[in-house]
Amino acid sequence: MIELRSLTRRYGRTTAVDDLTLTVRPGHVTGFLGPNGAGKSTTLRMLLGLTAPTSGTATIGGVRFRDLPRGLRHAGALLDAGDVHGGRSARAHLAALARSNGMGRHRVDEVLGQVGLDDAADRRVGRFSLGMRQRLGIAAALLGDPPVLLFDEPFNGLDPEGVRWLREVFRRLAAEGRTLFVSSHLMGEMEHCADHLVVIGRGRLIADESLAGFAARAGRAEVVVRTPEPASLTTALTAAGATVRPDPDGALAVLGVTAERIGDLALGLRIPLHQLTTRTASLEEAFMELTAADVEYATRESR
Repeated sequence: MIELRSLTRRYGRTTAVDDLTLTVRPGHVTGFLGPNGAGKSTTLRMLLGLTAPTSGTATIGGVRFRDLPRGLRHAGALLDAGDVHGGRSARAHLAALARSNGMGRHRVDEVLGQVGLDDAADRRVGRFSLGMRQRLGIAAALLGDPPVLLFDEPFNGLDPEGVRWLREVFRRLAAEGRTLFVSSHLMGEMEHCADHLVVIGRGRLIADESLAGFAARAGRAEVVVRTPEPASLTTALTAAGATVRPDPDGALAVLGVTAERIGDLALGLRIPLHQLTTRTASLEEAFMELTAADVEYATRESR
């Protein structure tokens, strides 16, 4: 379990992380989201003891990471796939980590197999593609078979097969009861693999809730209607106080009235309906709406 209590980090007059308090629990894939400059990477670095907090605490299993003996047995992390000596082979890199954490070389071979790098194990990392470096970073995170795992942008550079593989890895690890804290800008991937979200903006907590609950908070639920008489139904719905927008595929997107009310109106006017479904906001739509005030660099169109 990960616990942050009043965690704060200031750089001069700039506050990167502002009084952040939250708990990341085992058995879930918790997505860690926020606009650029929100403080996500700084938070992860404080969890791993790479950056000292100005105040507050960041603990893993109730202990600061820097105080854990053989830390990779307690928490594994991928923060920067490029942070590896390019002259070493993948096997040598992992072997050094294993030795310093009291693990045998057999574990190196196991994780190389798990991430699909068996055939590239003795190649120099400097010749690896970004996707291969990502796989090596994931192998390093898994090396100690830890109960807690932290990932920063783990999908970068992976091809579609690799993305699908990593989603399955995350789900399996969560099902085993591990704690997964995953930061990513790829909303589609978070929507597919996360079941809980922590969202921050300008270093402050915006949301700590289920993915479904976060999307529902955006207030963008609408009813999708398909009918052979769209003009007549639009007139009736507008008169009832609804807002109606034609979708590119010919359906009507309706805000302001329930699906039940639309069904009753259509029945009373003898307008046939071919589809009547409620559509909630996507994760990307909810994220853009709920973090709009916390974007550090906004274009004129997004203001």
